[in-house]
Amino acid sequence: MTSSPSAPVSPPPEKRGLVRRLYDWVLHWAETPYAMPALFVLSFAESSFFPIPPDVLLIALCIGNVQKGYRFAAWCSIASVLGGIGGYAIGAFLWNLDFVNGFFLNYVFSQETFDQVGELYKEWDFWIVFVAAFTPIPYKVITITAGVFGTNFAMFVLASAIGRSARFFLVAWLFRRFGPPIKDFIERRFGMVTIVGTALLIGGFLAFKLLLPGKDAKAPLPSDPPKVQSPK
Repeated sequence: MTSSPSAPVSPPPEKRGLVRRLYDWVLHWAETPYAMPALFVLSFAESSFFPIPPDVLLIALCIGNVQKGYRFAAWCSIASVLGGIGGYAIGAFLWNLDFVNGFFLNYVFSQETFDQVGELYKEWDFWIVFVAAFTPIPYKVITITAGVFGTNFAMFVLASAIGRSARFFLVAWLFRRFGPPIKDFIERRFGMVTIVGTALLIGGFLAFKLLLPGKDAKAPLPSDPPKVQSPK
């Protein structure tokens, strides 16, 4: 008599990857009285070094209380932009310290990514920040490099505020409009939706720019300059 195959045994928690354990740790805050402070702190930290995006906790909170979704999104946006400013400050004032740039280049992003972003800033400064703030592109890479490369600070804050708010309020709106069943769609397709939306937005902006007259175009001059009458 052959025994039936036993069900696969899931690996113990200590053997799971660090990122997965961090994901579960972030998610567990939704079931605690400290969910809102946790959302604020995690949103702040993710903008410079923490690997798990705040969307994870934001989604869990929206499922638990759809009516407060916009409130959750507001706190998430504020904390994320403040964290982005912190990341900018790290890049602007602390990057020359070996242990600082060593940590980020070894654990947060690569030297190749750092160099590529530096080249992109030369032409697409506002759009680089906005795209990273709105799409799944790691926002932390942009906040640090913006400070290192001396990106205009006011522009950086503006692009961050627009991109982060659009991202988090879109999540809150989807839950308010469609309810908890939208969770699977957000987790599987939200990143693609933000990328496509951003591409359409930038494409529309570039098309509009191309339709405008060039900088060298000048209005035709009148054949005779206007005469100035002397005062009587």
